[in-house]
Amino acid sequence: MGFKEYIRGALTAPEKGDTVEYFKLKARVSGNVLTNAADIPAGGYNYEADITKFWEEFQKLKKERDYPISFNTIMLRVFAEGLKANPRLNAHMEYKRKASTGRLIVKEHIDVAVPFLLDSGETFPVKLRNLEQLSLKGISEEIARLTTALKETDVDRVLFDIILQRIIGFILKGKFASTAAQIATGYVGKYKVAKFSGLFEHASRDKSALQMNELNEGTVCMTNLGTLYKGLNGNVTYAPLLFPQVFIMALGAVQDKDYAFRNDKGEVDLGTKKILPINIMFDHRIGGFNDVIPFIKKLDEIFAAPEVMWEW
Repeated sequence: MGFKEYIRGALTAPEKGDTVEYFKLKARVSGNVLTNAADIPAGGYNYEADITKFWEEFQKLKKERDYPISFNTIMLRVFAEGLKANPRLNAHMEYKRKASTGRLIVKEHIDVAVPFLLDSGETFPVKLRNLEQLSLKGISEEIARLTTALKETDVDRVLFDIILQRIIGFILKGKFASTAAQIATGYVGKYKVAKFSGLFEHASRDKSALQMNELNEGTVCMTNLGTLYKGLNGNVTYAPLLFPQVFIMALGAVQDKDYAFRNDKGEVDLGTKKILPINIMFDHRIGGFNDVIPFIKKLDEIFAAPEVMWEW
């Protein structure tokens, strides 16, 4: 082994024939959020919801309404109802490690980040604002608007604006080393993603396109892995919190499962139930698991008496 090979091995550097992919704008933004998320002392729970009645009622509702309702749409409304019952989950956390102090900022509006599929095949969180005020029709219309707008958006242009905003935030918080590193790696060297001039001079800022405040993390996040693969089996075991959020709900695919259960007469019966695997993760600094119970109880209530969806 030569000296160069020895050093390369010590640095775990790429070897001949390896393919190297440097972070682009999306990876830089999401990487920053997820790295901060690694410091969050998260707790989690895998919730297997019996949605048999809920699913049947949902199918009836879809046929009656004169606008499209996807399962994601109805679950966004369920999510909003759960958060209304437990508003402390719709919050941002600020914590000062050295001083061991912090604060929880409970948000007035539910601005939920939902992953949308880009033409490139990547997903990126787009924010549905004021979810607590939207009817099912309103949610459906807003998803349609955001989907159309995303196709007209220069995503790199918006991501670049988000990075600049965060650099300003670093400066205002006195994090000068982080600021210098962000600027240096953004414009100089092999990690650069922009030039000092010219890269975005022709990029559209049309009002029909998504703006920066529609592509950031929002106040809370709901993601649906079942939309990526309908045949997905099993449970989502972990979904990272999007800093500075304190709560995320990740849905799996709806599954048919055979169960032995007691019917209304108290007799043991066999049957197939619709099960929705739901993973919920929360920042443990808001309290213990008891602080999440009101959210779960509200979902249990809706799934047991799904007729309420006709009022939405």
